Amino acid sequence: MINSTDFRTGLTIEIDGGVWQIVDFQHVKPGKGAAFVRTKIKNVETGAVVERTFNPNEKMPAAHLETRTMQYLYENDGMYTFMDTETYEQEEITKETLGDALHFLLENMEVQLQTFKGRIIGISLPNSVTLKVTECEPSVKGNTATGATKMAKVETGYEVRVPLFVNEGDSLRIDTRTGNYIERA
Repeated sequence: MINSTDFRTGLTIEIDGGVWQIVDFQHVKPGKGAAFVRTKIKNVETGAVVERTFNPNEKMPAAHLETRTMQYLYENDGMYTFMDTETYEQEEITKETLGDALHFLLENMEVQLQTFKGRIIGISLPNSVTLKVTECEPSVKGNTATGATKMAKVETGYEVRVPLFVNEGDSLRIDTRTGNYIERA
């Protein structure tokens, strides 16, 4: 059990049978009345973010997530197949469970599969991935000095805003947490 005064960013707790991760928290001690902890928590399974307040003496059970290193193999009829790199067991995950991770997932990529009480709740990607640009407008000489951007489609089908000097065929590093362009690779 974790006391609400011990909350910190990234901590996972269990609320009503669901797994929630603390995104932001603030200890508030108003001039009148009792102190409380204001939090912003994210449902790990659905991605929904809600704000909730806790009393300072409230205790929540810690959610222990298990992670396994898995390799993404292929997609078949909306089911994505991953293989455990140690035991070679295969797991199938639905498109809904993967969520936004699909934008950055390449075949043979290693990811961390997260499970809670034996139930798959999602995957954790590396902080950045390198993807090849498949479609974008050609760059025009002299347009590289401004801060202007254009849209580029990468090999997974994801569209990202990039600087004007990026061309079709370039490899880009993209932040998987925000979906933003980082640099040319």
